[in-house]
Amino acid sequence: MTSFPQSLCCRQLAFYTGPTVGGLLNATFGNATEMIISIYALKSGMIRVVQQSLLGSILSNMLLVLGCAFFSGGIANHQKVQVFNKAAALVNSGLLLMAVMGIMFPAVLHFTRTEVHFGKSELALSRFSSCIMLIAYGSYLFFQLKSQPNLYSLVDEGGVNDQEDSDDEEAPEITQWETIGWLAILTLWISILSGYLVDAIQGASDSLNMPVAFISVILLPIVGNAAEHASAIMFAMKDKLDITIGVAIGSSTQISMFVIPFCVVVGWCMGQPMDLNFQLFETATLFISVLVVAFMLQDGTSNYFKGFMLILCYLIVAASFFVHVDHDKGDN
Repeated sequence: MTSFPQSLCCRQLAFYTGPTVGGLLNATFGNATEMIISIYALKSGMIRVVQQSLLGSILSNMLLVLGCAFFSGGIANHQKVQVFNKAAALVNSGLLLMAVMGIMFPAVLHFTRTEVHFGKSELALSRFSSCIMLIAYGSYLFFQLKSQPNLYSLVDEGGVNDQEDSDDEEAPEITQWETIGWLAILTLWISILSGYLVDAIQGASDSLNMPVAFISVILLPIVGNAAEHASAIMFAMKDKLDITIGVAIGSSTQISMFVIPFCVVVGWCMGQPMDLNFQLFETATLFISVLVVAFMLQDGTSNYFKGFMLILCYLIVAASFFVHVDHDKGDN
């Protein structure tokens, strides 16, 4: 319920920061929910809930949020081709593939039983890879904001979008510091509700007769990503696809390269064996989804049909998790 005003605050903040920083801040505040839920679940020892909810957030942002944004933007701007910064999108795609590599190797080691010390090497590799991924994400932020800001300031290489100056004449309704204050208050309120949400997962699974994996991967991220969903659609309909990409793909990149490794390090400090082994089914789902999105973004244009295909892909993923039985890592 707090996600929609949160998305409005992020939209107001984008007036002051520009599309690059605006999309980054929108993704960061939107992902605060996932991070808070993950830390609370880690304290309770619910490692699989943490892994599945973060995986679900990545899939939801890449397929559902981006798909709905492309579809809505294509319908609202059907008279012209919508374009976005292809170079920035490809950098994000590369980071997502790097995250897939970091998540895939512990799972493959575990299920092929090729570890030096079974159960221990996998955890050690996950912690080492998480530190590398955090360094990579920090380098990405430096590259994005300081080293090569011009790469991300280009709306399109052909200069087609001459009408954006008229769109930018829309004035912000509140000041920059008021926006930041409201975002902080809403994030704090979400953190209070997160504890109740995590505690209710098992009860909801029993009462609704749904797998915990389906609730964690599909239902929970849809609620948590409502802010990104609303913001991405609004910006796409206004033909501001650079912010849309920053919200949807940027959010997926942030979760995969920062939130997941951060949770591994936090679990390490807590004494919880949080690792990057998301099991084969989840890892394969993430790998195929990243490939599909990377192909959609490679030409730097969007239309409603691309969005429709991404939505259909998400429906396939949702149906797969509805019939998926989540076994313990010790089971073969």
